[in-house]
Amino acid sequence: MQDIERNCNMFDKMISLPDEIKDRLNKRKDYFKANDENKLIEQEGYIPSNDSILMDALVAILLGKNILLKGPTGSGKTKLAETLSLLLGQPMKSINCSVDLDAEGLLGFKTIGQENGQNIIKFVSGPVIEAMKKGYLLYIDEINMAKPETLPILNGVLDYRRTIANPFTGEVITAENHFGVIAAINEGYVGTVPLNEALKNRFIVIDVPYIQGEILKKVLHAQSQLKDEKLINRFVQLSSDLIVQAEMGKISEEAASIRALIDTCDLSIYLPPLRAIQRGIIDKLEDEREKAAIRNIAETLFE
Repeated sequence: MQDIERNCNMFDKMISLPDEIKDRLNKRKDYFKANDENKLIEQEGYIPSNDSILMDALVAILLGKNILLKGPTGSGKTKLAETLSLLLGQPMKSINCSVDLDAEGLLGFKTIGQENGQNIIKFVSGPVIEAMKKGYLLYIDEINMAKPETLPILNGVLDYRRTIANPFTGEVITAENHFGVIAAINEGYVGTVPLNEALKNRFIVIDVPYIQGEILKKVLHAQSQLKDEKLINRFVQLSSDLIVQAEMGKISEEAASIRALIDTCDLSIYLPPLRAIQRGIIDKLEDEREKAAIRNIAETLFE
């Protein structure tokens, strides 16, 4: 990826974009021009292993589509959402899903406030309603961690209507222009449930794999405190070996998390590399066989 402007020019030629979208891109042209790959890395933005990931996500958002980012933990899904927000100059509200998420966590809640010296009941908007009213992006992290009965609240938000009836106030809210939804999913993890087809069909799905090789090396240089070239090369190799093991199902995907790798690099400045790996990666796991497998890989690289 040379720079974002190149990608914008490329998809501008490939498809006939509506004038409104071209206007939005033109308003951000100076920003795109100033933010090449190195700049994004410095700002801790998402750097894809494949140019098409960022470009396709940007096109989908500009066309008003919802995006579902699918990939292993620590692969950069949240970073990708944050980078889209940055590139578009569009603020983002976030929801972290769990089994405890309910309508109040999504939409907001009523509380007692003061007005003219008197107690009143007022409504405090949650992330969904605030994003809709202000035309922000809405990021729903680990959407398949939410209870299936909670998510249908968002059906009208996620389809062509872009509306929701607030059950706490009776207000019907229609999203402002440029409102968009990005969700992230980790499939097969403990506590997750499969998304039903009706919900999944409301999204464009983009796979987000781990970054590797030279791009990972650049990220470690920019986003970790480690500057030792030899050690960074070994950590890049460690990451590659862990990804292979995770793809073969021999270790958990969380062991290959780029986030955990950056933490480990930081620790290795002050701790021996093997101990940094122990604290940053191995001790996060529960399975003793996985721990032993990673320890064996690490010992071959960091003798």
